[in-house]
Amino acid sequence: VQLQASGGGLVQAGDSLRLSCAASGRTFSSRDMAWFRQAPGKEREFVAAIRGSGGPTYYADSVKGRFTISRDYAKITVYLQMNSLKPEDTAVYYCAAGPFGLEYKSFDAYDYWGQGTLVTVSS
Repeated sequence: VQLQASGGGLVQAGDSLRLSCAASGRTFSSRDMAWFRQAPGKEREFVAAIRGSGGPTYYADSVKGRFTISRDYAKITVYLQMNSLKPEDTAVYYCAAGPFGLEYKSFDAYDYWGQGTLVTVSS
């Protein structure tokens, strides 16, 4: 599986962005997918996850109600719709893929990672 993240940019507080993660590989539909982020000087943190094969979604408390993770099986792509962005959302965002049923908050559980896309939110 190879992952290609895109969609980052510079926005103002309150704006929206949609990140995309294009995947390759025939096992995409069955894999759990997630977004993590890493702000300057901070550790990588969980943002959102979606189970494979049409399973449930999970969110970090800090983004719940503002971010939505989804996947398009035909396009083999995972999205992160980010609304009401805040300056504290500024980070490099990474998409990740792992085996079905993993511990979704743990970045060690994922075995494939995209290259990251930078999101900068100005106040």
